[in-house]
Amino acid sequence: MASPIAATAPYWVPALSMLLIYRRIRRNFGAQPWRPVRSGFRLGILVLVAAMLCVLGAFQPQLALGLGIGAVLGALLGLLALKHTHVAWRDDRRTYTPNPWIGGALTALLLGRLAWRYTHEGFAATQPPSALTMGMATVLIGYSLVYIVGLMVQMRRLAAERAASSASAPPVEL
Repeated sequence: MASPIAATAPYWVPALSMLLIYRRIRRNFGAQPWRPVRSGFRLGILVLVAAMLCVLGAFQPQLALGLGIGAVLGALLGLLALKHTHVAWRDDRRTYTPNPWIGGALTALLLGRLAWRYTHEGFAATQPPSALTMGMATVLIGYSLVYIVGLMVQMRRLAAERAASSASAPPVEL
């Protein structure tokens, strides 16, 4: 007999997936507030996932090429995205405006692979993931790792520039 969680999975897994996809799409457009704690937490999780993918590549050599190519492509996309990201102060908060085209392309990649997997294999597929699936996953992981670390560097630089400019400004006399 299936557990209640497993029995209801066909209902809540797609709903949860759509919520996560909606959040990802929303983060691709417009000025986004910089949240250093959330970014640090996300970075920690991504490092753990990247480490697990490295271990997977070591134990399943047929996936290693897909993992490696995906990681390199993701890192290059992350660097390109950082080049086209604008950081600024808005309302005394650090913000960044990501490039919507790069984020949109990665979201389309994710949605396309999810749709393919759902229509051809179903979410409860019992076969192991392919090198293509793992390559796409590492594109997203590599991109996210490079992008978050790059944003952290840019935000520290932005804060240091503001501190230096306020320290060098002459005092205002009343």
